[in-house]
This record gives sequence, C-alpha cells and structure tokens, in this order.
Amino acid sequence: MATKERQQEAMETTIQSEGNGGRKRGRVGKRRKSPVSNGLRDKTKPKPIEMRNLYAALNNMEALNNENDHIMVTIKLHGATRQITINAVIDSAGTEDFIDERFCSKYNIRTTQAKMIQEVYLADGRPRAMGPITHTAKVPMDIGSHRELAIFQVAKLPNHEVILGMPWLKQHSPRIDWGQGKITFESERCTTWCLKESPTVYAILEDKAREENLKVVFGVAQSKKDQRVKVKKLDPQAKIPTRGSAQAAGHDLYANESKTIPAGGQEVVRTGISITPPRGTYGRIAPRSSMAVKHQIAVNAGVIDYDYTGEIKVVLANMGNQDYQVKNGDRIAQLITEKIVESNCYEVQTLEKTNRGQQGFGSTGASKAQICEISARAFGKFYRRPDTTTGILKYSKKEGVIGLESVNISTELVIKSGKYQNQRKLEEMVPQEYHEYFDVFEEGEKTKLPPHQRAVDLEIKLEEGEGLLIKKIYALSQDELKELWSYIKQGEERGWIREIYSDGGSRIMLVKKKDGKLRLCIDYRALNHVTKKD
Repeated sequence: MATKERQQEAMETTIQSEGNGGRKRGRVGKRRKSPVSNGLRDKTKPKPIEMRNLYAALNNMEALNNENDHIMVTIKLHGATRQITINAVIDSAGTEDFIDERFCSKYNIRTTQAKMIQEVYLADGRPRAMGPITHTAKVPMDIGSHRELAIFQVAKLPNHEVILGMPWLKQHSPRIDWGQGKITFESERCTTWCLKESPTVYAILEDKAREENLKVVFGVAQSKKDQRVKVKKLDPQAKIPTRGSAQAAGHDLYANESKTIPAGGQEVVRTGISITPPRGTYGRIAPRSSMAVKHQIAVNAGVIDYDYTGEIKVVLANMGNQDYQVKNGDRIAQLITEKIVESNCYEVQTLEKTNRGQQGFGSTGASKAQICEISARAFGKFYRRPDTTTGILKYSKKEGVIGLESVNISTELVIKSGKYQNQRKLEEMVPQEYHEYFDVFEEGEKTKLPPHQRAVDLEIKLEEGEGLLIKKIYALSQDELKELWSYIKQGEERGWIREIYSDGGSRIMLVKKKDGKLRLCIDYRALNHVTKKD
C-alpha cells in the first residue's frame, strides 16, 4: 500500500508541476528510470521485420483474387556439397531476403547464427509463424548468367523456398517488366561484377514454378535412396557389374568375349551391357589393381557420360612383354560413379593472374634459379669443379620455361664462331700421297654391315646370375628425342638393330659435334661391370 500511495503522490506532483508551467527536477546526477510493469523494467526490443505483403494464403485475406500473381525466376544455389536449382519469388514489398529453414537443412546449405534475433510481424502488428529469425545463410546464387553472393534470412516459409525482397532489389536495381516477366540486369554494379553473358532473364509461370519446386523439395529423400546404376543387357550371356565387397568403390566389369591383348599393344573388349549412371554423375572405367600389378594391364579412355546409352567397351593396354589372354567372363575393369559439376565455357579477354602463370610440366616444386654476373676467372674456377653443372640457358616457347642445357662450352663456342660450318674439301685436307685411301677419311656413313667373320665376331657374355641393369634414362630435349627416333628408324631400315624386349639396357645421350650436329653416345659402363672378362 505504501508503494502505491507513493506512486500516486508522485503522479499528482508531476501533474501539478506541469499545470503551473514549471518542471520538477530530481537529484543532480541520477537518471530517472521508466515506470515498472509487473515488477520488470522495460526491455529494448530488436528491430522487427514487417511483412507488408500478405501474399501467403491467409484465412483473413481476400484482397488477392488470383493467388498465383507473383513473379518467379529460376535460380541456382551453390550449396556446400551440390548445386540446387529452385524457383524464387521476387517480392517488391518484402523487407528482407528469405530462404526456407527446412530447405537449407535438406540441401546442406550452411547457416550461421545471427547477431541479433529478429521477430517477424504482420502489418497489423501480429507475430508471424515464420519467425523469429535466428540464423542467416550466405550462399552463391546464379540467375541466368548473373552471379552473386546472396545473404538470406533463414525462416520457416509456408509457401515458397526463396524470396528475393527489397534488399536484393536495391542492391542490383534490375529493370523488371512485370507484364512480360522480363528481368534485365543493367546497373553499374551488375555489369561490372555480376554478369558473365546476357543481362536478361525471364520469369516462369507460378504454377509451373511451384510444381518444379515440389519435385526438388520432396525428391531429396528419394534421390538419397535411389543411387543405383541402371544396367541393360545387350547380350543374354553378359554379366551385370558386381562389387567385390560391401564398401568397394567400384563395380567389376566382365568381358563378354575372349580376346588376346598383344604385348605392347591394346585391344577393345566388349562387355555386352549399357548403363545409365545416377543423375548428376558419370561413369569412370578404372583398371583393376591385380591386373595392373601382375600383368601390367592398364585401361585407356574410360569416361561414360550420363546421356550415353551404347555398349560399354573397355580399352585394355598391355604394358608388359608377354601377350595377355582375356577369357569370356573375366573381370577386366571396374566401373566407378563420380559426381560432376555442370559448367559452361565462355570466352574472356584476360585470366586471373597466378604465381605459376604459364609454367608447364615440371614447374611445380622447382626452386627459382638465382642469376648473377661473375668474372671469366670465376667462371673458369667453377667450370672445373665436379659439383658444378655448366650449360646454356634456353627458353622453351611451347612450355614457357627456361631450362639449362648441359653442353661442352668449348664446343658451343666453336659452333658459334662458324669455324667448322664451311669445311674444306676432302681432297684439300688429305695429302696427295694418301688419296688412294679416301675411304678411310670419308665422313659419309656406311649403310651396310660388313660380312660376318667368325674369327672376329664377338659375343658378349655376362657373369653368372647377372643381367642388364635397369637405369633411369637421361633427360632429352625435343630436338634430341627427334634425333634419337631418327637414329632408331634408320638403324632398323639398315638392319643394324632390331626391336627386342628386355628387363634392362644401357642409357644413351646425345652430344653436339663441332658442326652443330648431334652424336649418339651409349653409356656401357653398367654393361661392362657385369660382362664376363675373357
């Protein structure tokens, strides 16, 4: 009672002061607090979200004669694990951009805690069932060729999955022809940052849009269950692909014919089946590890597109030195289904700059060379050190890299001087008294082998239990590889060499001669080490 009397006395005093034109002052330095209500002081309320457009099918709403009068546009959202195509409402009366909470959960669209919880109210002040707003979603969104990073308020939307409200409209300022359902992105922001191609997209009829959205929303559970590969037998004797274990990544493919894979060659083996992988995936034909390790059988060309319905054929390549026999019914490869990202190519004038740039094969992991000038005396000192590689820097236009080509410096200097480019004739260099032995001095190559003579023919015999060693080949440039293949082809045509399969061999290198041509040199040191001395 005492508290109530004090409150009444204070109110009367305030009214009296105002009536006398005066003002009652409290104690200096102390701020007057607001009246209490039910024993609790007033709390600061967060800014509410007001829904001015009552487009939802409300029981007390009769202003809209046609409930399907919204403009809807097809958008593509890039979630954490997949892309989702859905139809969104463009709402010029919506105070925020919204996305459905259940939609985010089903499609794994990442949400974050909002800094402030916001209530959602109708225009008449009543709270909406779609609130409060506790989370936001930041997700890349495509509308035609228009791409942006959209920020949505996560709410429980009753009739739609995505609503694009005034924040989106203000940010991009699209020109909308509401009658024809035509949306054109022509603002400075969009033409600078958002667009890839055409600035115009077209709306979709709301009945059709809602039907498509229902398929997307309610098709999730079914798509998780039905991830099976559809298989059709083209031959009654063909075998359906099977898994080797419950957790195996691939399905074993079976041969539907017998075929021999020649050593060093390849053959196409039929399976007698055609497949359709799950939507959003493709089939990849991979080699079987047992065949690769034991028989050196690899698989080439192994992509099966979703829209390919022809027979699956496996290209088997034999990397070994013995023929491999494939029998009808053998497991020859494995089928692996992999997800794909549907993307389109478009032309641009420039690409984003990167640290690697145009550096090609072998550029990753390579340290940058430090270049500095040294004197001739210092060069001579380093040139004689065994741990120093001396050569000439050469730029490869094709690969876009600079490499060091190891050469003999004195030979390069002679080539550069051109001293041996225009040599004198053989008659001028050989003394007159030796002209009858011109064949000894001729530089022209012999094209025939000398006749076999058992007295001088030699056979290289190896030590007991020894064989040719497997050595890493020396790196060769494109010019050197071209010269090597020319040498091999010429040797085979002349009958000097023939193709064989061996476990090892001797390494080769090509060294420049003074006239600039390349000389083939064979490193026989490993062979000499295991050769039987006689």
